[in-house]
Formats: sequence, C-alpha cells, structure tokens
Amino acid sequence: MLGLGVGAAAAVGLTGCGTALGDGFGDAGGSGNGGNSGNKGGERPARPLGDGSTSFTGKQPNQPGKPVPLEPGETPPQFVVFSWDGAGDVGNGLFERFLKLSEEHDAHMTFFLSGLYLLPESKKRKYLPPNNAPGASDIGYLTDEHIKSTLKNIRRAWLDGHEIGTHFNGHFCAGSGSVENWTPAQWKSEIAQAKAFVKEWRTNTGWTDVPALPFDYEKELIGGRTPCLKGQSNLLPTARELGWRYDASSPGGTQVWPRKNEGLWDLPLQAVPFPGHTFEVLSMDYNILANQSLNSTQAPPANYPAWRKQATEAYIAGFTRAYETNRAPFFIGNHFEEWNGGIYMDAVEGALKHIAGKKDVRLVSFRQFVDWLDAQDPAVLEKLRSLGVGEEPTGGWNGFLGEVATNSAKGSGKAA
Repeated sequence: MLGLGVGAAAAVGLTGCGTALGDGFGDAGGSGNGGNSGNKGGERPARPLGDGSTSFTGKQPNQPGKPVPLEPGETPPQFVVFSWDGAGDVGNGLFERFLKLSEEHDAHMTFFLSGLYLLPESKKRKYLPPNNAPGASDIGYLTDEHIKSTLKNIRRAWLDGHEIGTHFNGHFCAGSGSVENWTPAQWKSEIAQAKAFVKEWRTNTGWTDVPALPFDYEKELIGGRTPCLKGQSNLLPTARELGWRYDASSPGGTQVWPRKNEGLWDLPLQAVPFPGHTFEVLSMDYNILANQSLNSTQAPPANYPAWRKQATEAYIAGFTRAYETNRAPFFIGNHFEEWNGGIYMDAVEGALKHIAGKKDVRLVSFRQFVDWLDAQDPAVLEKLRSLGVGEEPTGGWNGFLGEVATNSAKGSGKAA
C-alpha cells in the first residue's frame, strides 16, 4: 500500500505532492466552532498581526455546530475528508473549481499549504532546508502572479470554513536530503520556516495592495501531511511539542477508526478497493495514477475515459464500504493537477457529488473531524476501533454502541 496497490510492484514512488512546477509533479484566529455566520468572503474587522501578512478577525466563520458525544446506541456519522497537498494556485482554475464545488455541496476541506508557495523565488535563499542547500526545493517557486492568486484562494478558503494546514516547504523525497532522514530538531526548523513564509509574505514580497490572510496561523495550524508520506516518526515528537492535534502523514492505512500516535490523532490515507484488480490502492489521486499510467502524467488520451471511471469508482467503493459497515472516516488526498487530462480532478468531483447529501454524511476538514473525536467518550471510540475493515456492528448500531455507552455512563456516575 506504500506505492502502488497492495501486491503491486513497489518501483513507483509513494505519492506525487505539491504543484508540478519543478519536476512535473478555535480560538483567536483559529477554527473555533463559531457557527455559520453566512460570511462567504466579505470584509471582517481585522487586527493586523506581525507585518500585516495575517490578521486576527475573530472565530472562523461557516463552521458546524459544537460537536456532541454520541448517544447510547446512536449510529455514528460518516465523516469524509477531502484534502489537498501543496494548495498552490497556478492559474489552472482548479483551486476555484473545488472551492465552488464545496460551497454548492456544503462541504469543508483541508488545504495543506506549502509555505514556499508564498515566498518569491527572488528571496529563495531565505529558505534553509535541512540537509539541502539554501533555497533548494524539489517543487518550483510560484510566479508573483500565482503567489497573489494563492493568497486570494487561501483567504477565501478560510472564510468559507475550510482548514489551512501545512505541506511544509521543499518537498524532498529522495537522497540524503529526504524528509525521511530529518531529525525532530530539523522538522522544528522546517515548520518554523513554513509558518514564517505564511506570516511574513508581505515583508518578503513588498506588496501593500494585497489583503492580509484573515487568520492567526500560529493558532490555525494544528496538523499537516509530509511530502511523499515520509518522515512521520521524527515529525511527531516535534508536532506534539508544538501542540498539534493530528497528523495525516502515515504511509498507508486502512478503513478503520483512528487512534492516537504519540498524542496526536493518526489520520492516514487509506487502502480502498480498486475496480478490476484484486489489490487495493491508496486513496490519493497520484497513487491511482501510478497504477494506471506508471507515473506518466501525460499518457495516451485514449485511456482517459476508462481511467476516469475507474478512479471515480475507487473513491465511491471506499466510501460505500465504510458507509454501509463500520462507518470509519474516509480520507481522500489530492493535488491541483491536470495529470492525464485532468481525469483525477473529474473523479474527485464525481465522488464528492455521489457522497454529498446522503443520510448521516458529513463532509468536513481534518480539524472539524478531530474536534468531534475529542468530544467523544474514549470507551465509545475504543469500541468503534474494534470493528475491522468492512465489518458491520454486531446487532446493529443500537446493540453495538448501546451497551458500551450505558456502561460508560454507569462508570462515571452519570445517567445513561
């Protein structure tokens, strides 16, 4: 499950992340449960932070209500998280396309922003990547025009209720400089720089006519996904020290309810059924591509219709398996890319439209999901974790969760 599908050759890399420019491939300012304000990008009173690149504008608008614990015997919601690695805009309209789609279907998503996408290439030597030369990056720097459009879309995304996480900076996946080899201290440096590029874009660009980002990134940032899903073991101690609440970097998981790893919720991409094959594929656009075109992002177009259908059906099969059985949350990872004619973007859109509006389904960000997890009785979560992939609760949800919730209430001295 780390590269291609289960049982497939491992020669193909883990994932493609970031925008393909270089290699072809709460509280103040945070996301508190502020309720739906109806604000879809309008002006909000702002207090500038630092050099004015970011600002405090109050609790994040367009959030779901405060999460509540499951009642005894209640059926768990089906959570689905669509997430985006890199989250840079290069003028292909994909960022805007999915902001519009999410608005139309009352969906929230997580955008893992690469800090370098807010740093002009003329200032590249400000970036000191661990075990790499100053300014080095395995993804390209954005043009000034695209930095401005990225800022515009990140601003809109947050005001629409989406989460802004991090995909760190230079996306190093190979050789001695790979993130796989970074120490906890080096991860701390990488994170500090990623935050600085977001918090100081005005200083680095000199622009005074571009609106500030409407959030305090120190408080907004509570999780991320590492490049190529590498380096998690040394990242986690630093993430815990920084007060992060989750990490989405585990290199391949299964469709079961999550648990914590070193104090953070471990939210991996998951193996899902891959139509036409006996093995499963990781729930990310690039991993599906790797199985279909063996890393080629411009395969013969004659293949596109069948591959688009196969990718869409893989996502839907993963959703359906969870929805009809253990209700494990379903995580999907994406990139704003037009690989193989844009078929993977079409697949994501098709899957979202299929999923949205179904009973008990919640299309949320990772932040909103961990808010819900943290509001639950630990005994109930442990019971949910006992269900395997595709395993239905014995006796239905009323019988399966009714007993544990009742026992938990008795143990705490509360009425069931």
